[in-house]
Amino acid sequence: MGKTTKGICTSCEKEVGKSAIGKHLQTCPKRVLQDGNNRYFLIRVQDRYLPKYWLYLEASADATLTDLDHFLRDLWLECCGHLSLFIVRDRTYGSSPDEEFGDKSMQIRLGKVLKKDLSFLHEYDMGSTTELSLKVVEERLGTKHDSPGIELLARNVAPDISCTECGDAEAEYICSECQYEESGWLCDTCAENHQCGEDMLLPVVNSPRTGVCGFMG
Repeated sequence: MGKTTKGICTSCEKEVGKSAIGKHLQTCPKRVLQDGNNRYFLIRVQDRYLPKYWLYLEASADATLTDLDHFLRDLWLECCGHLSLFIVRDRTYGSSPDEEFGDKSMQIRLGKVLKKDLSFLHEYDMGSTTELSLKVVEERLGTKHDSPGIELLARNVAPDISCTECGDAEAEYICSECQYEESGWLCDTCAENHQCGEDMLLPVVNSPRTGVCGFMG
């Protein structure tokens, strides 16, 4: 499987290395940042085990964990309406909280639970779980944005993944059965003759959820 350490800034469309993108986003000349009294968090998100999948977003302190959950689902995760949760400072906030276990609702504003340098977790689908690591890398004051106040600022360039059958062409599909043997990444030609059949194939997409459950991107 290929690797990538670069991403695209959505403001200037410049390709920037992962290690430099956080600083770039705070100084990008194409970003219009107006003074104000509303708090915003710059948040880095990456897959816990596949850090080549990452993004940066800015979220208003007035947005809720529910808003952030929906944003991550819409961009990266949603396939079958699975349950999800955040773990912030050892406390669990669930999309369907179990009060018997002390779970809290996601309907809480980010400003009440987040601060600069805080790391926290997100989990989607309690069966075939996708785990994300999040960190608040910066905080600023600015003018109020439209609800829910969450904006994508940068995202990793899609990894280059070669077909594991021929080794030459770019993979367009992944076999949901063979992927657990680190194979099953297939180009269009090899996919036509793959032994598991068409029903097992899912499209390769720029998401840590690629090839999982019924995720189509």
